[in-house]
Amino acid sequence: MLTVLCCQSLYAQSLKQELPLSLHVEVKNPLKQQRENVMVYIPEADILKLNSAFNTNAFVVLDGKTEVPGQYNRKDQKGIVLVLDQLKANEARKLTIRFKKDGTVERQYPKRTQAELSHKVGGEFQNRKYIGGEFQNVDSLRVPDEHTDHSYFIRYEGPGWESDKVGYRFYLDWRNGTDVFGKKTKDMVLQQVGQDGFDSYHEEAAWGMDVLKVGKSLGVGTLAHFSEGRANRVAETDSMISVIAENGNVYSSILTNYYGWKVAGMQMDLRSLISIHAGTRLTHHEVQVEGASPQNLSTGLNKDSKAILYTSKGSDNQWGFLASYGEQSLNNDKLGIAVLFRPQDFLEFTEDKNSHVVKLKSTAGKLEYYYLAAWELEPEGIKNEEQFVQYLRKTAHELANPVQVKLTAGNRL
Repeated sequence: MLTVLCCQSLYAQSLKQELPLSLHVEVKNPLKQQRENVMVYIPEADILKLNSAFNTNAFVVLDGKTEVPGQYNRKDQKGIVLVLDQLKANEARKLTIRFKKDGTVERQYPKRTQAELSHKVGGEFQNRKYIGGEFQNVDSLRVPDEHTDHSYFIRYEGPGWESDKVGYRFYLDWRNGTDVFGKKTKDMVLQQVGQDGFDSYHEEAAWGMDVLKVGKSLGVGTLAHFSEGRANRVAETDSMISVIAENGNVYSSILTNYYGWKVAGMQMDLRSLISIHAGTRLTHHEVQVEGASPQNLSTGLNKDSKAILYTSKGSDNQWGFLASYGEQSLNNDKLGIAVLFRPQDFLEFTEDKNSHVVKLKSTAGKLEYYYLAAWELEPEGIKNEEQFVQYLRKTAHELANPVQVKLTAGNRL
């Protein structure tokens, strides 16, 4: 123990010499319950306000003398993102950001999130099918006019994102539905999925499998507009552009712009930002519409007769949710899925032939909600209905009571 403390002390002293400037961060849990895998976001504007010399290429975050893996977002909500393993009930944790004005500090942290978009190059479209070519990862894609479902152009048919808990994808075509990749490992796996050009991921493999039947439903968390008795997905558009905004070790995100979405006699542009952080099952979906004022923006879940439905409108101390749990996975085992929303955005619960639906209202064209999936075969996973409901209510409670982050000045030299 003495040797460890001595090494930590020498490391801390070395960091002070290498990174002489500092900022201090206090992260407080307002709840009387412990929370795990807590994302902390520190906006760039707040950092520069305290010290304009901050260097995004040369910083580390310390919890006492322990380094905390973090990253700097340069495209999506610029600033520092880090994840704390846990915060105890009502705990206030004090962190230090150490940096220097010039140069670079390289860090190799474990990769706990991923976002990717991969399509074929070197071939050609024939009758709306892509013939030949090989898959190549790209940072962005303007979806070709020839592309449709089952064109075999985009690997697993759209962008994918994952944490060390679960993976997701959405179909980047007229379907625009969100699907789930259940994982049996904490490692990143999307880079190996769909490489054969087909849908073998519907069969259980060492890494996991596609566990949700989407079909004509909302899958989990798919955006829609409810009119004429059904949830209408983002099906008819003039064009779509999808961008991997962040592909980091602790946070990843995908930005997709839909131009000219036509639905219910309206036409609007839609901006969709989906993100995930390390240690969570939650995908955060931030939506903005321009050009029209829809009476609702809806989302929901696929219908399955083997699953039990749960609903809550929420309260001041808990987000609302629409959830289901049961033997509804494509592997015929237990799967829980849910969407969570702010109570002030709630309009009503409804349904159509394929989906359980929650109708929500936007404010100034903006809306946010979360969705999640919990498969019983994931490592340390949720195994039964009681555990799922407990997790769901705890998550809804935490969303209504986010951690409080306060940044203060440190050593400016």
